[in-house]
Amino acid sequence: MLYPIRFIPRLQEVIWGGKEFLANVKADRGVRITPGKLYGESWDISGLEGNISVVANGFLKKNNLEEIIEVYMGNLVGDKVYEKYGLTFPLLAKTLDCHNILSIQVHPDDALAAERHDSYGKTEMWYVIDAEPGSYLYIGFKDNNITREEFIKSLNEDTLPEKLNKVEVKAGDVFYIPAGTVHALGKGIKVVEIQQTSDVTYRIYDWNRVDSEGNARELHTALAIDAIDFSKSGEECHIKYQPIVNEAVKLIDCPYFTINAIEVDGELERDVISRDSFVLYTCINGEIDVEMDGNTEHLMQSDVVLIPAEADNVTIKGRGRLLETYISEQ
Repeated sequence: MLYPIRFIPRLQEVIWGGKEFLANVKADRGVRITPGKLYGESWDISGLEGNISVVANGFLKKNNLEEIIEVYMGNLVGDKVYEKYGLTFPLLAKTLDCHNILSIQVHPDDALAAERHDSYGKTEMWYVIDAEPGSYLYIGFKDNNITREEFIKSLNEDTLPEKLNKVEVKAGDVFYIPAGTVHALGKGIKVVEIQQTSDVTYRIYDWNRVDSEGNARELHTALAIDAIDFSKSGEECHIKYQPIVNEAVKLIDCPYFTINAIEVDGELERDVISRDSFVLYTCINGEIDVEMDGNTEHLMQSDVVLIPAEADNVTIKGRGRLLETYISEQ
């Protein structure tokens, strides 16, 4: 019988990362932290080649995610999920610390990513767990009738940010970013990100900054042109919702993932057997226990636990907010 599975986070050093947040929230999670490094991403569950997560708890400890999928197959991820994705875990769960603004970028869809990179595309979502006052992000275009020629002209004239939809953000905001949507997270934002298993990013604009050696980061403008959906205004990407105590409120339901928000106050039961999918529970804030068949995992901010598909139900106790993520039959 399987149990709630946790994984060792994999911290990623990036130019826009911070020195404190991820080092603090990922401390005592089995990850090696080097003081002073700029950590921008924690890959909390990953099936991406070269960054496959390793189990942190229970009798499967020290096995990696691909190895346990190979052994437990549909019992772990769900029969239909296993049939479609095989040994590749289909989602990548991250925590991001945007200490500085990210590049303006876009991700290809499944067809283009498969053709160019033998990869899945990258549709993703952001849940803002904290934001400094006045923080903002860019998502989509102000004018959903912008042409390729106007886009290229804005790059040549260094005016691309002026063409994008700029949104001020606060804790609790949710954004859905389909592949093809131009976007950038801004300074002072911390997010939980759920995305397809892909690391294909086309960097379009990077604020003319350079790295510690004075070199500009590579741009991928020519590749990006064919990936961009010029009809995306960005307004539909901002998901509006109203939390309900001890009930699941649906945020996103797409072919790649279904995500609910659960405001926990006390105790509730969640029936998961009918989904034929693993379930991820990500703690947004507070402290929450997730129990399956007598096995309990205690979650704090940005902790993630995987509930195997063979589970009948889970008991959730505590106070705080969870994201519940699984793959629906589309």
